[in-house]
Amino acid sequence: MRGFGVVATRLHRSQAWTRRQSSSTRNVSGLLTSTASRYPARTAIVFGGDQISYAELDAASNRVANLLIEHGVRVGDNVALSCPNIPQFTPIYFGILKAGAVVVPLNVLLKAREIAYHLNDSDATAYFAFEGSSELPIGREAWSGFQAADRATQFFLIGSGASVDGLIPDQIYAAAVAGQPETFETVERADDDTAVILYTSGTAGQPKGAELRHRNVYDNVQAGVRLFEPDPAALDVYLCVLPLFHSFGQVVIQNGAIAFGGTLVLQPRFSAREALQLMLEHGVAFFGGVPTMYWGLLEALDDSVDVARLVAKLRIAVSGGSALPAKIHQEFRKRFGVTILEGYGLSETSPVASFAKYGEEPRVGSIGRPIAGVRMELINDDWSDLDDTPGAVGEIAIKGHNVMQGYYKRPEATSEAINQGWFRTGDLARKDADGFYFIVDRSKDMIIRGGFTVYPRELEEVLMEHPAVSLVAVIGVPHLSHGEEIKAVVVKKAGDCTTEAELTAWGKEQFAGYKYPRIVEFVDALPMTSTGKILKRKLS
Repeated sequence: MRGFGVVATRLHRSQAWTRRQSSSTRNVSGLLTSTASRYPARTAIVFGGDQISYAELDAASNRVANLLIEHGVRVGDNVALSCPNIPQFTPIYFGILKAGAVVVPLNVLLKAREIAYHLNDSDATAYFAFEGSSELPIGREAWSGFQAADRATQFFLIGSGASVDGLIPDQIYAAAVAGQPETFETVERADDDTAVILYTSGTAGQPKGAELRHRNVYDNVQAGVRLFEPDPAALDVYLCVLPLFHSFGQVVIQNGAIAFGGTLVLQPRFSAREALQLMLEHGVAFFGGVPTMYWGLLEALDDSVDVARLVAKLRIAVSGGSALPAKIHQEFRKRFGVTILEGYGLSETSPVASFAKYGEEPRVGSIGRPIAGVRMELINDDWSDLDDTPGAVGEIAIKGHNVMQGYYKRPEATSEAINQGWFRTGDLARKDADGFYFIVDRSKDMIIRGGFTVYPRELEEVLMEHPAVSLVAVIGVPHLSHGEEIKAVVVKKAGDCTTEAELTAWGKEQFAGYKYPRIVEFVDALPMTSTGKILKRKLS
């Protein structure tokens, strides 16, 4: 496999697969076992020149489940996974679920300090991590974070291990799963048992884990039947450029493709030019991305791209993460012949809460209407319903099958966010007379950079640890391609000689690549209220 060193996991070309379980629960792993029983020979995953059938994928997930049980992972244990869009993510994800454990996907850009925090906070007992490359040494950071964690006892590296010191042969994933049986009796889980913990942040502190039940994820996937009208008899090919550790890529793209018997074409890191070639080569029918990706596709179009052949296959294009500019809407429809469908959701809502429906004319700038089984309302600060006058602005609250169980080990944060089944999002919106919602602003201070959510408070707390920093405020500033860029406005300690470039470089060492402030500005003082709160709205 090009560019990834030794990452193959010996996905044996066996025709063995597990029959669909007779359990009445909606264990998320049933999405795979059901499709594998109906379409064993269909291609499930394409990566470079490799193709993996549903039978092979199911067998690979069974080997992972057997591996976990052999190493003492018990029902309800949490298992972390740091892995980009490569074929190993999917069998590990479903193998963890089959073993009755909980998947804790981690961003592959996290540094060792951040990884140790996530492992400790989630009480992870086992950890799978991809080795990565010299440019992105995921494995080295993962191994360091694992060694600093308190409870995690099992570590498996996806790769050769050449770049990570101190590993033993049993910790190399390919060797560890090679001898495991290809059949496994799935551990039954109740609908309300936790399936996935997705880490998100708040403005008040460190990242916290949103616990998604099996029914949350399962029902969110099934919402795709009404939204996108998949036809199991007519194979849809999904291009997965969104990170699988993120809820959008994981649930809408990966799980959606598998639930409906589609083929998942993986792109580890988004490149617009390469994405267009993959779309042409594999006849992609379903593309999901954030606005900057659509901007990239349009920029990459030239006379060398057979747009007519691409358009002939493309059926669905969906967008989320941040507002899609009207110009991109119009240009994409003009060039690709497909109207981008916008949606809205959060990790806490599994993720989809509202969407524009396939086959209906969308309202540009709108996040659509609530999906089936989900209610959305606009509320005031005190949870009271906002006057239902069209155009009134309030905070979005969501209730339905998609709302998380709560934040892991954080009852106070859960009670603040969820009231009688309603989850308050922190996002401000208005609603028109036909029930279409339009995001107006974010009541939280979060920044969305290239589709990734960044929370200023976390960065501010770490930046304050630098000896030069007296006070700091982190804000988002407009950026042409990323939507927003991260800026740190810093008051230095008297007499310190640190430069802005030096502080930027230090931040790069502390944070994941999408998080660190690219812009640092030194100022004499920060604007404040009479009570000492920083007035970020006066910063730019």
